[in-house]
Amino acid sequence: MPLAGKGMLLTSMNIAASDEAEFNRWYDREHLEERVAIEGFLEARRYVAHAGNPKYLSLYSTRTFEVLDSPAYRAALANQTAWSKANIGRFKDMIRAVARITVSRGTGRGAALGIVRLRPTAGSEEKLRSVLRELLNPAELDGIVSMHLIESDLALSKPITNDPSAPNPGAGDWFVLIDATDVGAVPPAAARLTGNVTLTPTAISSGVYRLMWDLAKSDLGG
Repeated sequence: MPLAGKGMLLTSMNIAASDEAEFNRWYDREHLEERVAIEGFLEARRYVAHAGNPKYLSLYSTRTFEVLDSPAYRAALANQTAWSKANIGRFKDMIRAVARITVSRGTGRGAALGIVRLRPTAGSEEKLRSVLRELLNPAELDGIVSMHLIESDLALSKPITNDPSAPNPGAGDWFVLIDATDVGAVPPAAARLTGNVTLTPTAISSGVYRLMWDLAKSDLGG
């Protein structure tokens, strides 16, 4: 399957314009490498919005879902560097999904990414998953190389900058990821979900993102 591993951490946030240069410097010079180095993490990708909110998006693939609640990952969260603490404290509108990869069809990853956020109603999960397995077929869509479904874990998915006791109605949301060769290929593919009456009002938001860079465990050497 085109996505490495079985688990995925999705993070997305806005940042004030005055802090943006420092934020990007931190992400590119420390944070992505630090996370990929954690035992069980396989790769990471950074994106910036072409048309979407929040502006920045990162995807981290893990060997298993359990890696995202492992002692190694929890230790990393508990021992952030001073540079990390300063930047994380500036996050706005953060989304943090700790998820299982349940559908992944196609081959390879694209330079553009479409994302559709879904909010399943209680009891509808298996039916929705079945519908999505059929819809997420890149072979039917020009410019789309692979399509994926990730399903957030309700207990683990929470923004690390917020009060952990605060209500978080989106903690159990699902995300469809659409890997495309160009941003122009994404809207027709996303419309199969956002314009599908069988998924309404399940589909609650969508966006189009451009790849900034990616990092694999093998890139770290050593």
